[in-house]
Amino acid sequence: MAEQQEQAAPDAVLTRIGQVVMLHHGGDREEARCRLLTLWTEIGEDGDPLHRCTLAHYLADTQDDPEDELAWDLRALSAAEEEVAGGGAPPGVRGFLPSLHLNLAADYVKLGRDEAARSHLRRARETAGALARDRYGEGVRAAIGRLESRLGE
Repeated sequence: MAEQQEQAAPDAVLTRIGQVVMLHHGGDREEARCRLLTLWTEIGEDGDPLHRCTLAHYLADTQDDPEDELAWDLRALSAAEEEVAGGGAPPGVRGFLPSLHLNLAADYVKLGRDEAARSHLRRARETAGALARDRYGEGVRAAIGRLESRLGE
């Protein structure tokens, strides 16, 4: 019974990340970046892969430099792949992969590295089957299609 209650309890780290993301969406990018970096320090490089993936994904969005954005998106993908490979991944983690690859493709486009962008775009398309047929999934599929058109895929 205690195990069931623990599983049903909200994840405090993900809740904190969500609160900072709302701050970012409210327009305070610098403060959001600072708070996310503080959380990253708390969690550490060896912390829970889902937490690292989520944090790195949102940290990428707060970066001013495209190289820094790429570095955080690479950390997010690495953590997600670690979670999937470990076998303990929640079902939704596989659904993150298309978006993570899409973000990396967009990062590489910004940096003028079209071949790397195409590689991640292909991986986004290959993993898109894991997306639900909901608003989020359709949005990611549409974004993949737009970037494919832009790159002439």
